[in-house]
Amino acid sequence: MKILVSADMEGATGVTWPADVLPGTPQWERCRSLFTSDVNAAALGFYDGGADEVLVNEAHWSMRNLLLERLDERVQMITGRHKSLSMVEGIQHGDVDAVAFIGYHTGAGTEGVLAHTYLANSITGVWLNGVRASEGLLNAHVAAEYGVPVILVTGDDLTCVDAHGYAPGARTVAVKDHVSRYAAVCRTPARTAADIRAAAEAATALAVRHAPVTIDACAVELEFDAEHLAAAATVVPGVAPSGERRVAYTSGTMYEGIRTFKAVTTIVSAAVEEQYG
Repeated sequence: MKILVSADMEGATGVTWPADVLPGTPQWERCRSLFTSDVNAAALGFYDGGADEVLVNEAHWSMRNLLLERLDERVQMITGRHKSLSMVEGIQHGDVDAVAFIGYHTGAGTEGVLAHTYLANSITGVWLNGVRASEGLLNAHVAAEYGVPVILVTGDDLTCVDAHGYAPGARTVAVKDHVSRYAAVCRTPARTAADIRAAAEAATALAVRHAPVTIDACAVELEFDAEHLAAAATVVPGVAPSGERRVAYTSGTMYEGIRTFKAVTTIVSAAVEEQYG
């Protein structure tokens, strides 16, 4: 049994504001340890439940945040950029039985600690086939296309609510409760590690591959906080204006859809000016 862990940082234990997750800051350095604790707890739980392999894919910012030397010696980790499937890299090879989303968060335009979708700001909403989409929802659809179930999600309490929408059978662990975008009631790392480990052990029973889920079309719409960002996004082939500050595109598969999404966000991030966005 092989479990993939997609590890993001905004939903990690103790993380509540931008400096906690911005590489190079003293707060980021401190929170790397908390982030690593969450991921390691999940890995230990999966091994407790009978998993043979745990592969961790770093999914935050530079994708060089976790402390490899603090992970269980059985774990392997994909670290660094750039990867074909970004946040769920490794799922495409046919040997993953389940995926866990550790340290996840809610999507752009919704309530939640450090809520966003791919870009920290600039994107104010994302919709997949008409449904508002978080990173969790987008990645769950990619996983489904490969027949891989989402079995565990951790983050703030609202992230757990979001997860029930795209992975209703998954175990969830709230490591903190949302107060505002930059504030939360946080559990201690000792408590969250125990909670995550127990949930991961229980979730291992859900690690059963299913038939790949195919969709007729992957229709994605994005809304930005400035019109020039929408214009920049249309540089990507197939992406067209769909409304005020909005663009849309349609792909035949989620694999193609998430790769186009990554291209759009890369182009848009390069079009953002420091002071005026």
